Amino acid sequence: MLVKVGLLTSEEGDAILLGLSEIAGEFESGSFPVRTELEDIHMNIERRLFEKIGTPAHKLHTARSRNDQVALDLRLYVVDETTALSSLIRNLILVVLSKAGESVDLLMPGYTHLQPAQPITGGYYYLCHAERLLRDLDRMREVRRRAGISPLGSGALAGTTFPIDRHYVADLLGLVGITGNGLDAVSDRDFAADFLHALSLLMVHLSQWAEEWILWSTVEFSVLEIPDRYMTGSSMMPQKKNPDILELTRGRAGRVLGDYVSLMTL
Repeated sequence: MLVKVGLLTSEEGDAILLGLSEIAGEFESGSFPVRTELEDIHMNIERRLFEKIGTPAHKLHTARSRNDQVALDLRLYVVDETTALSSLIRNLILVVLSKAGESVDLLMPGYTHLQPAQPITGGYYYLCHAERLLRDLDRMREVRRRAGISPLGSGALAGTTFPIDRHYVADLLGLVGITGNGLDAVSDRDFAADFLHALSLLMVHLSQWAEEWILWSTVEFSVLEIPDRYMTGSSMMPQKKNPDILELTRGRAGRVLGDYVSLMTL
């Protein structure tokens, strides 16, 4: 972009891109020389780039601040993670719908207060979880939409007088637009809270499901039997089948909720 608007020559732009590519390779191989006397990773990269290409390295930071760069990094992370999670949720929904189709004629009790209440089918039960997952998928898509805008050009907080092209940069990054106010863009992380909120609801749904199956797989309920490959045994009591995967799912839900509360109290 800096070359496009005339702030760098094409030769300087090519040198910077080549140097950054080499630095990326050093990070991937674990050979990047981190200098603790430098302030942070930004300064480390600029110093390393200077060692590789000389003076043009100092122009890398033109029209940028660490503030808008960090805001961008977090947004890109949220976009990447919501994209990956959306794919996983879609796959899970397809599996659940398949199980619902297989269980259309399977009669089972529907419980309230842990007491048998009304007869339902297995298909009806699975569709309950499919509905929840569909809402989780919608939330992930909405989080990705909100996070997928570029804060670059906001600078430290009030923009820059350089004639930059913010929309061009957003397009290069695959983002859908740009932020409207620099101070807001660098000082707020509500999109990260949106992400953790969506994750928390997803994990609550999975935790509820896991707890049902933990309970229903007990000898007292005997509503379902979980295959041995998903269970663990006891070193002392050979008759036991422990639903560790389901218990770990509930534990992970608590961690996500804790992360959400931590962010909201910062």
